[in-house]
Amino acid sequence: MAYQGFAQEYLGMPAVTRAYTTACVLTTAAVQLEFITPFQLYFNPDLIFRKFQIWRLITNFLFFGPLGFSFFFNMIFLYRYCRMLEEGSFRGRTADFVFMFLFGGFLMTLFGLFASLFFLGQAFTIMLVYVWSRRNPYIRMNFFGLLNFQAPFLPWVLMGFSLLLGNSIIIDLLGIAVGHIYYFLEDVFPNQPGGKKLLLTPGFLKMVFDTPEEDPNYNPLPEDHPGHQPRDQDQNEQQHPQ
Repeated sequence: MAYQGFAQEYLGMPAVTRAYTTACVLTTAAVQLEFITPFQLYFNPDLIFRKFQIWRLITNFLFFGPLGFSFFFNMIFLYRYCRMLEEGSFRGRTADFVFMFLFGGFLMTLFGLFASLFFLGQAFTIMLVYVWSRRNPYIRMNFFGLLNFQAPFLPWVLMGFSLLLGNSIIIDLLGIAVGHIYYFLEDVFPNQPGGKKLLLTPGFLKMVFDTPEEDPNYNPLPEDHPGHQPRDQDQNEQQHPQ
């Protein structure tokens, strides 16, 4: 029964969230089982462009560290906010969601060329959190029962917590910066006088990912059910250790 419940929940996840979280978990499992090592996954421009190890452009977004407390909290944040975006503002627009992935990953990779960053998955998660928080400005958040704030402050609270733990905040700042660039170009600039939509999803992505019929296995999270008002939500979130 437990297996059937898990399978049903897994199949009920939206496609992009399911694919990305599954890839992250399988990558971590492969490292734990010593099929591969982190040295084969990390972002290294020299190996990418000189040795043509192109897979590193993708695998550096899939590894969040060894199996443990930090990994599980990273996965919780990734799963939750990726799913809420896909089921919320990107519902029925899978191609646009995939394009956001590609756009965010491209900008982070460009930054990675000039900085000593080996894994960018955590920055990608912060980007998802940032975009979700700006599109849900009225949702109230509670952080460890100590802080109450509205959703747009969540990425900054997470960055402050990372600082308190003594971790580098460069990754968090990168995720916030890329998230803001996407949010500005997609949600703000097109609505300004003289503004226009600059981020246009390529047609081939729409052909591949956008289907006319809704997935019968689609099972939205409770807060995304029709009729649920964002103003009335109370979210209890916990920070993932860096």
